Amino acid sequence: MKIRAAVLEEFGQPLAVQELDLAEPKEGEALVRLAACGVCHTDLYTASGADPSGYAPCVLGHEGAGVVERVGPGVTMVAPGDHVITLFAPECGECIHCRSGRTNRCVAIRDQQGLGFLPDGTTRLSRDGEPMRHFMGTSTFAEYTVMPQIALARISPEASLEGCAPFACGLATGIGAALYTADVQPGSMCVVFGCGLVGLGAVIGCRLAGAERIVAVDLAESRLASARHHGATDTRVAGDDVVGWVREETDGFGADYTFEATGNVHVMRQAVEAAREAWGLATMVGVAGKGETLDIVPRLLITGRRVTGSSFGGVKGRSQVPQLVERWLAGEIDVESLLSHRLTLDEVNRGFELMEAQDGIRSVISFP
Repeated sequence: MKIRAAVLEEFGQPLAVQELDLAEPKEGEALVRLAACGVCHTDLYTASGADPSGYAPCVLGHEGAGVVERVGPGVTMVAPGDHVITLFAPECGECIHCRSGRTNRCVAIRDQQGLGFLPDGTTRLSRDGEPMRHFMGTSTFAEYTVMPQIALARISPEASLEGCAPFACGLATGIGAALYTADVQPGSMCVVFGCGLVGLGAVIGCRLAGAERIVAVDLAESRLASARHHGATDTRVAGDDVVGWVREETDGFGADYTFEATGNVHVMRQAVEAAREAWGLATMVGVAGKGETLDIVPRLLITGRRVTGSSFGGVKGRSQVPQLVERWLAGEIDVESLLSHRLTLDEVNRGFELMEAQDGIRSVISFP
């Protein structure tokens, strides 16, 4: 079938919306008609050439939601008509990682996915007869996509698909970092550095976990206001004095949990230094630039602080993303306030511009 999609032709250049061919789903795959797709920083990171694992040409996009149109042989997890969220982090349910409660890092299709292929080592996308690689196993800057069934989360048809899109990456990543990676405990104090979609998700996750005090840190007052709306009890303008302030507020010890959601290694170090002596946990969620390193004074660790990373918030996609959507439907999460711009596919580069200008929280491409 013919589809329109946004193609990354060359790093550092605008995406080009053009017509491509999309093949039918094969064994274990499904054809999804996209209804909405968020414009995520990871897409911009790859398009810029900063991602060391990036490749071009390919169809970008990974924060998608839509409806299953057709399925290939052997598909049992989804059916035509199902509303789904696309998952760059699949959940096969059978690999060594899926069988563990300690991680969401499914290894079933990782190698081929990282190379831009579907599980059988081929693509469903092509242009003028030449294969075109997929991105993160999703390629949702397109009217339709073909994906493995293990990378689709079936969700309630009552949920707006526009609102579902951010759960495919940014929102679930932040919420999950608090609920699943850090396992925030009731009555604790948390500090979230960075209040974009991921950071606001972390604020929401800390609130859902029952944290008593949630401090949001950002340079923009508008984002701090959003953090207060979503559950932050305190806000601070980002600066070199934040760590000192956190320690002053905690008798010199630091916060029980800190979260870094900017990708800035200086801020990552602040998150470590602001974590509590003896049991503080600093969770790194932001993606640093190519070649950057995080320097930590060893004594901070010797005295009990811990540092961890979080991929997709530790969320097991097929089983836990639908649970997060249900919490939204139950009124526990205000998703609508996070959707700041509605765009068409032809305006995809405008989405990148809005992101670089920090205009709003999440731009969403809607498909007619």
